[in-house]
Amino acid sequence: MLVLLGFVMIAVFMVLIMTKKLTPVLALIIVPTVFGLFAGAGLGIGDMVLESMKSMTSTAALLMFAIIYFGLMIDVGLFDPLVKFILRKLGNDPAKVVLGTAILAAAVSLDGDGSTTFILTTAAMLPVYLRLKMSPVVLTCVAGLANGTMNILPWGGPTARAATALHLDVNDVFVPMIPSLIAGLVVVFGFAWLLGLQERNRLRATAPEIWGTPDTAEPFTAEKFDGGASGGGSGTGRGRKGAGPAGAAPAVVGSVSVLDRTETLVDERDSAMADTALDPNRKTLRPRLFWFNFGLTVAVMVVLVANIVPLPFVFMVGSAIALLVNFPKVKEQGEQLIAHAPSIVAVVSMVMAAAVLTGVLKGTGMVEAMSAWLVQIIPTSMGPFMAVITGVLSIPMTFFMSNDAFYFGVLPVLSETAAHYGISAADMARASITGQPFHLQSPLVPAILLLVSLAKVDLGDHHKKVLWRTAVVSLVMLGVGMLTGAIGIG
Repeated sequence: MLVLLGFVMIAVFMVLIMTKKLTPVLALIIVPTVFGLFAGAGLGIGDMVLESMKSMTSTAALLMFAIIYFGLMIDVGLFDPLVKFILRKLGNDPAKVVLGTAILAAAVSLDGDGSTTFILTTAAMLPVYLRLKMSPVVLTCVAGLANGTMNILPWGGPTARAATALHLDVNDVFVPMIPSLIAGLVVVFGFAWLLGLQERNRLRATAPEIWGTPDTAEPFTAEKFDGGASGGGSGTGRGRKGAGPAGAAPAVVGSVSVLDRTETLVDERDSAMADTALDPNRKTLRPRLFWFNFGLTVAVMVVLVANIVPLPFVFMVGSAIALLVNFPKVKEQGEQLIAHAPSIVAVVSMVMAAAVLTGVLKGTGMVEAMSAWLVQIIPTSMGPFMAVITGVLSIPMTFFMSNDAFYFGVLPVLSETAAHYGISAADMARASITGQPFHLQSPLVPAILLLVSLAKVDLGDHHKKVLWRTAVVSLVMLGVGMLTGAIGIG
């Protein structure tokens, strides 16, 4: 009964958010509560949720102050040069922009922290997407793909958990999986390029007067789109106002002024995170403090990577210093906090609501029953393929449960079973981490909630575009692991 309730609960939750019948926050609260009562939790369900919530408070604090810190850095202009550089190098070709998003997300993911990766990627790329009228869902999809693939890095968490659970050296688990990691990234970049081509064709179909038609369109360039505003001009002499040294007029495509079109691309109702990098005249800019803010951010990142101080406290102190130096007046400090309140509430509320789902799954015994049932239904004849089976199971199981539950609760049982067929613990550990691209899209992962909140994307829309692609990436990584011998067959 617990197994049935557990799977039905997850299914109902996914259907409700993907069909947009309920917001993720409401679904995370209502669905587990109803199923928890059916499972016999009774009044004890409150204690289950509160116990789970204790482990969420540090994450909520981390995300809250990370949003404040990086939102502040965006407001003061720290990332403006990066946005200009990206535009200058990528132009306004949607295909190149999406591919650039994947490369940027993969590079930033080297720090091993998903939340930081998504904040920086969104800060740099969302203004570009809005400016070009590209879909932010593509941004979240590509960023999620890249970060999920990079999540098998030893310092990312899952690989260390797998090694710890099976008493292995983490390098013995990760190093043989490097070819799989490279293959996964190649697939991610391929998906990014195809998504970019789709966006390019969509824009040409919806606004042919600006972008041209697929048959007659000229190459995408920054100058064609915005008169060189994004990259500071490239041989045209035109700036943001469209007047170069010789008083050149704005470029015109058909009957539409390109510069006029550019000026209206950003909706004034967009969030501060989305549009501040597009306004070179905003009052919050602090150009004289650029190097101070840059140095402070580097220091924060170094401390994060060194892991010598709890992450929430790092961002607390960083936010306090940044606010004090950039906005010494108390009124300005209050205004900055209020400016980022919508993003904070959206993210923290989902993190706290996720505690209801995880609390019910664990407190009622559903997660243990589900994992035990999956182990039992594996036929004895499939024993020699336990590593492959583990890799396949890691895709849905790490999506429906936490990494801790899977690696410390399920993996040891699977590994013990595999040992009877001559499959080593190292093979099992390597197979178990191939599901991480899929895992990172789970609503139980706070970082993905942060990503969709910052990009103002519905979680259901994100899942529709990203889930099957992450499943492909995971299977490719598993396949390459088998081909290279990193994941063996008994």
